[in-house]
Amino acid sequence: MSSEYDSITLIILSQKYLYQFGGLILIIIGTLSCTMSLIVFSRNILRKSACSTYLIALNISNIITMYLPFLILVLDAGYNIHPTLYSLIFCRFNLYVQFLFDILCPFYMILASIDRVLITSSNARTRQRSTHHFAYICIISGTLFWMLFQTHTLIFGSIIEYAPNYFLCYFQSGAYLVFIAYYAILIKAILVPLLLITCGLWSVKNIRTLRRVRVAPVLSMNRITTATDPHPLLRARDRQLVRMLLIDIIIYIIFNWAVSVFLMYQQATQYTIKSSVQNLIEVFIASVSTFSNHIPFCIECYTNLIVSKTFRNEVKKVLLCK
Repeated sequence: MSSEYDSITLIILSQKYLYQFGGLILIIIGTLSCTMSLIVFSRNILRKSACSTYLIALNISNIITMYLPFLILVLDAGYNIHPTLYSLIFCRFNLYVQFLFDILCPFYMILASIDRVLITSSNARTRQRSTHHFAYICIISGTLFWMLFQTHTLIFGSIIEYAPNYFLCYFQSGAYLVFIAYYAILIKAILVPLLLITCGLWSVKNIRTLRRVRVAPVLSMNRITTATDPHPLLRARDRQLVRMLLIDIIIYIIFNWAVSVFLMYQQATQYTIKSSVQNLIEVFIASVSTFSNHIPFCIECYTNLIVSKTFRNEVKKVLLCK
């Protein structure tokens, strides 16, 4: 009994310190990252690209995620403040926001990746589809779709006793919880990474195709002239936007694999009888996975500073108030 009590204490303390210190640090650096990214992508030099519109939407959703579901999780796990346990309405609203923006963030990243596929195409008509008008249509229609699709969380969310004297704002066991698990596995673990990888590789392939285009000599009026390349190479800022997105995709997949593995484990052991310690271990693993899930969207600005000269120059201008 003493050993079990020590294990429970260690798990609870580990989770508490992770969110008490790590969560606070992540919110601070994430706020700075998203704010700076919003300012930079709104500046004239980058705003001309439709991709910046998607990235602005992405950073807005990141800020909302940090100051609603993630901040509530930090208060709950790190500071023993449980706002979602005092009201069922707020519990369901928090679950709704959590599920909504958990899919909207990668959704906007996918849209940005598709835009990079369009802009790197060797077909002029395909490149012309990368417009701000098309970006607004995709963002608004996609956001409305996911807002409606996630309304089920407003109905089935509940305050449950996961372990003795340990309450959670989540979903009751049963068919709906199984649906949520398989939905998360299908969307988060399979579909989103697959689409991001496909679009990323497709953009790289398009860029390599453009680079292979050579200026050909043409005989005209008894002299050799140079034909204009029908597929002009990408502008520097477009290439750098592709590079930034590729890095974002890699980081997103790295920090989201834990969630995917844990969801699969949960389904494989859903009918296994578990002790209180095992249940708390699973809660801790879920908390660590959720924590890592938020890291990619809190460090985007810093990775962009490393890979993009244009982004660095714009940040310098912002800091110098130019």
